[in-house]
Amino acid sequence: MTDDQTDPGIETLIAAFYAAFDNRGGRAPAQAALRAMFADAAVITRVTGARVESWTPDAFIAPRVAMLTDGTLTDFHEWETQARTSVLDRIASRWSRYEKQGLLDGADYRGGGQKFIQLYRAGDRWLIGAILWQDD
Repeated sequence: MTDDQTDPGIETLIAAFYAAFDNRGGRAPAQAALRAMFADAAVITRVTGARVESWTPDAFIAPRVAMLTDGTLTDFHEWETQARTSVLDRIASRWSRYEKQGLLDGADYRGGGQKFIQLYRAGDRWLIGAILWQDD
């Protein structure tokens, strides 16, 4: 496969990744399912201005699940608005443009950004090996 050809496994994984952070209508984040999307050695990195922060999957997931379940961030969801995927046999790269909105400490919270998601095929499924992102 080459640029912009979809792979159903990748599409399913990316949709599940974004859906995992949806707490609208009392939904609870699917922490175990979210963790299962990542390779054990995955790295998640956010670039903000002059700062670069990196996490392991567990260090990335735990504080986000806390915010989504303790009332800090409510009625939240994020969704992909554009994407481009390149697949080379058992590895893939996805550029993803996303939007997000909710209530942060009761105040309107919205924005967007871009992610580069690196994936690889492990047996019969795709795993996230790395995410690099920046918010607008």
